Amino acid sequence: MKVVKFGGSSLASAEQIQKVFDIIKNDSERRIVVVSAPGKRMKDDVKVTDALIAYYQAYKHQEDLSVHQEWIIERYRIICTELNLDDSVITDIQKNILSLALLPVENRFTYDTFLAAGENNNAKLIAEYFKVKGLNSRYVHPQDAGIIVTSDPSNAQLLKTSYKKIKYLTELDEILIVPGFFGVTEQGNVCTFSRGGSDITGSILAAGIKADVYENFTDVDGIFAAHPGIIRNPHAIVELTYREMRELAYSGFSVLHDEALVPAYRAHVPLIIKNTNNPDYPGTRIVTKRSTKGAPVVGIASSSGFSSIYINKYLMNREVGFGRRVLSALENLGIRFEHMPTGIDDMSVIVRSKYMNKQQEKALIDNLTESLHPDELYVEHDFSIIMLVGEDMKEHAGVAARASRALAVHGISIAMISQGASEVSLMFIVKEKDEKEALRAIYDEFFFEI
Repeated sequence: MKVVKFGGSSLASAEQIQKVFDIIKNDSERRIVVVSAPGKRMKDDVKVTDALIAYYQAYKHQEDLSVHQEWIIERYRIICTELNLDDSVITDIQKNILSLALLPVENRFTYDTFLAAGENNNAKLIAEYFKVKGLNSRYVHPQDAGIIVTSDPSNAQLLKTSYKKIKYLTELDEILIVPGFFGVTEQGNVCTFSRGGSDITGSILAAGIKADVYENFTDVDGIFAAHPGIIRNPHAIVELTYREMRELAYSGFSVLHDEALVPAYRAHVPLIIKNTNNPDYPGTRIVTKRSTKGAPVVGIASSSGFSSIYINKYLMNREVGFGRRVLSALENLGIRFEHMPTGIDDMSVIVRSKYMNKQQEKALIDNLTESLHPDELYVEHDFSIIMLVGEDMKEHAGVAARASRALAVHGISIAMISQGASEVSLMFIVKEKDEKEALRAIYDEFFFEI
């Protein structure tokens, strides 16, 4: 039994939805289908979810709503018309979109209810289309699917007790169409996962029914060893582990929502990234343990927007509680740290720049100066990380040397190097201006001959 998730680009138009129908029809094991809201049809188009956000903002600020309502309804109407669906489908969608403006603006779940309408209406539309085309299908609301979540708007977490309820879906005979992105609280409120959360819904359902496979369909053939926008025709990854994918997702790979890995990983459900527009291509398989061995690096990712807090103090390593005081200062100011490379007498704390504003930066420097009495303390901005990832890295000598040499040949200075304790990843920190060239240099070092 397979759980299959389709992203917004896979459902952006009637033509795309017809492809989805063929994919489901051609494999009887694809029994649970998780759908996103319609995405962009072309580069300059608008995603339905973004249109719903604009609709909510207009509603919140008591502006004219008609333009937003008409655009969203018309988007669904075009799809319904091209799929030759009965008028009752678009009539129901229209009622739902208009009814959003009747929700109490002060309710903390109203925003989530607006956003969830994209997936919810699309699931109803697709379930009806499948029926018309002869597939025994049924729309299932997340509440009925057992996706009961915490009361944290825009950051819902699944309640552990939900898995017992989800399991009953295996007893149903139909192909089940479930809207992604949101669950329902115990009080009956719609509550969304973080943005991109349809991946999370699919992973939860795959774990809950103990699926044989969780297939995640998108608009690319799989996962590549580096960003195709930076590296021309990058090497395709056939198989990688959940730990490798988690490192790559954190470091800039945006194919898959990183939180989506957790439920499937814990349930040991293999995940396959596939292309709706090229469904016969095998895609990339994500597993608990890889069957393929050999290369030290499976992927290289990069991400910008980091700052470094540098602290130097002679005999720092002899001070009990030095690191705790640093972390307490960050915690008290609500600043989360990403990495903490250390030496004997110095340490650097790497944070994402967007999580530390100027006021927090000044307060942090004052706090650390007072509590640590450092010999040197300063903050630098505009850093990028280059992350080399591979479970087999620890079995190959000289990976760091090869990467460092590749950067040196291109005249790129390394600000910091850090290797994770599990030796699954090796991180280089460089200035943002050097990010793309650094990624190309390291990619050529490890993949040029493949």
